[in-house]
Amino acid sequence: MTTYTAPIEDMMFLYEKLRNNKNYNEIEKYKEITPDLVKNILEEAAKISQNIILPLAKSGDENPTILENGIVRTPPGYKEAYKKFIEDGWTSLSCDPKYGGQGMPKTVSAFFDEMISASSLSFKLYSELSIGAYNCINHHATDSIKNKFLPKMVEGKWSGTMCLTEPICGTDLGLLKTKAIEQKDGTFKISGQKIFITSGDHDLTENIVHLVIARATDSPPGTKGISLFLVPKFAVNDDGSIGSRNGVSTGSIESKMGIKGSATCVLNFDNATGYMVGSKNKGLSSMFTMMNLERIVVGIQGLGISEIAYQNSLAYAKERKQGKSHKNQSDEIIKKIQKTIKIFLPFGNDKTDFIIEHADIRKSLLNMKSIIEGERALCFWLSQQTEVSLYHKDENIKKEASDLVSLMTPVVKSFFTDMGMEITSDAMQIHGGYGYTKDQGIEQLYRDNRITPIYEGTNSVQAIDLVFRKLLNNNGDIIDKYINLIKEDLKISGEEIKPFIKKMDKNIELLTEFSDWIKEKIKSSKDDVSAASNDYLKVLGLVAIAHAWLKVLDVSFKDYKNNKKFYEDKIQTANFFFNRVLPRVESYYLTATSGSKYIMDFKFN
Repeated sequence: MTTYTAPIEDMMFLYEKLRNNKNYNEIEKYKEITPDLVKNILEEAAKISQNIILPLAKSGDENPTILENGIVRTPPGYKEAYKKFIEDGWTSLSCDPKYGGQGMPKTVSAFFDEMISASSLSFKLYSELSIGAYNCINHHATDSIKNKFLPKMVEGKWSGTMCLTEPICGTDLGLLKTKAIEQKDGTFKISGQKIFITSGDHDLTENIVHLVIARATDSPPGTKGISLFLVPKFAVNDDGSIGSRNGVSTGSIESKMGIKGSATCVLNFDNATGYMVGSKNKGLSSMFTMMNLERIVVGIQGLGISEIAYQNSLAYAKERKQGKSHKNQSDEIIKKIQKTIKIFLPFGNDKTDFIIEHADIRKSLLNMKSIIEGERALCFWLSQQTEVSLYHKDENIKKEASDLVSLMTPVVKSFFTDMGMEITSDAMQIHGGYGYTKDQGIEQLYRDNRITPIYEGTNSVQAIDLVFRKLLNNNGDIIDKYINLIKEDLKISGEEIKPFIKKMDKNIELLTEFSDWIKEKIKSSKDDVSAASNDYLKVLGLVAIAHAWLKVLDVSFKDYKNNKKFYEDKIQTANFFFNRVLPRVESYYLTATSGSKYIMDFKFN
């Protein structure tokens, strides 16, 4: 079984030293949130993650959710853990106090998302979609719907889902068949089938609030005719009490490669009563409020699973002995020479070495560590931008922050989850044969993470969205604005940081050239752009993480004397990233700009 220790020291370093976004610090409602308060929250979050949620990972994998007589039953221990989870108020952490929430910013809640993703992704998904549904309802529903549904969702007594996919359509939602027939009282009767619905049904909450996209009978075809509806599992009476069962049933639950403790359901809607959320035929834009936040959170899932994979790999490498490191192999040669000439000196020993002494193992561990810590710093930066985009008083500042969030959302979703696959694969390799067995729990991390590059829009869809829609929009050239922002941040003083800035300059130049190539090719060859999109996303991801590392380095060099051990670790980890990880940029750039003709002209037999 895996072990996990929440990286509170690194999280608090970010909160105390990198919470330097002027616009974020101008948000009035967050001025009273002190580092001491945040540390207390994270320490309590660590306790429930490590002591209660972590053991559920193995339980859920060995005893998956089942559908029994129309009822979905969660794995052993889930009910008790969820009861404790909501009693302690974790579902309300980032919600509006108006509905019973604690009002914590995403700079805090993102850390908690990482902790529980690391502990048990399956368990996390039951509350995660609820927060997404809460955000969507809070932004787009009428006050009467908000007052009726949100307090119980914030409390955790009711949960939420997102119902998009159908047998006939996944990404291409314009093909959906689910229908909505308007009634005289203003409600709608919803009929259709939705598949792959995370936490679509379960026995943890009293009610489940489904957000369903459907087409009204008088709406046009395609995505322009999609509306969004709130469809509860049980009807809710005027006094807030639960009424009769609505026309929603579970057809089946998927048997999956991973996240087996999470109920992924086929849901059948049969004249179920629903309430329109937002404007008619604008359902997709309303749903994107939920989807975009979910995409960032999915990236954090990849980060959390990467962290626990790294922690267990490091621990294993320190205790597993196998072979001789090259250093000690040299010592053995010297010993033999000495023995021949009858001289004894204490060189080395006859025992094997811990595998952490092998250069290749150390390289893999540093690769994990440098990516994980860089991702966490980038995520913290993005959390600040998200809060600015939502709550700053200046509309122009909000718009600029919103553009940055829009640009980086597909990067965080895709790059973090792709790196999660690389890191969990390397973790299995470090564990050797034991990594391939179920006892250690490492192969489960690989299986559980495998869904993250797929759901909430596959990573290829994210990459295509990035290059065709996010680099340029109605507000102008967003990628140029972001590159200029990085260049401003490169105006850092200090001799120690100059070698890192020099490397960054080179990669900024490659990103700029790649961006210009994309913009030009969109006009002449969209196949070239499509074939290059994944490479471009990775380039942007690597540069964004390097940017985050530079912020960390700036603090590390300036504050070095106050915490030498911590900052030396940061400097050396960043050194590995800039020398061993960031150079991937050039490879991706050269590969992508070779074009697509040799791809599109290939004749498959």
